[in-house]
Amino acid sequence: MVYLAVIALAGGIACGMAGLDQNFPVKLITANKDLILYILMFLVGISIGMNKGIVSKIREYHIRIFVIPIGIIAGSLAGGIVSGLLVGIPLNQSAAIASGMGWYSLSGVAVGNLAGAQAGSIAFLSNLLREIFSFFSIPLISRKLNYYTCIAPAGATSEDTTLPMMIRYTNEETVVLSVFNGVICSAAVPFLISFCYNFV
Repeated sequence: MVYLAVIALAGGIACGMAGLDQNFPVKLITANKDLILYILMFLVGISIGMNKGIVSKIREYHIRIFVIPIGIIAGSLAGGIVSGLLVGIPLNQSAAIASGMGWYSLSGVAVGNLAGAQAGSIAFLSNLLREIFSFFSIPLISRKLNYYTCIAPAGATSEDTTLPMMIRYTNEETVVLSVFNGVICSAAVPFLISFCYNFV
């Protein structure tokens, strides 16, 4: 699955660079990417719904279900601050960049609007690399550590782009936690970027 994801990414880059994004099939896909994501989520929902023990498992977690997203947010911010100290980027910018948690399309624009094009470009690239890194690390983490740890590198993308990796390399319970984590992290990203830039 990792190889297929990399091939798909490389193929998409090649299509974009060759100008094939203007062809009808590619335009149809890009125009309906949200619909494709909803279909994916619907199919994941069917898979989760077929496992009768999942709902009871969520009820069992109660407030503890927030431990994973809170840990990922705290770890991302701490990593951003440490990285800022290492490379000499102002801490408010480095924390804001890390607040994207893999959501490169939003973080690049949001940080760019706040801190300028250079910081926006760094935010876009660092969050894109986080997503790509998660494609490679999830299979390894699932084998060497545990399924829950696979959610950490994915960050906010654990509910959408990296979800197929979760489905492939973890179990149904982890997929549910992955979707929940993605929803919480994605909702937090716009607030965190603004907060970190203005108050860190």
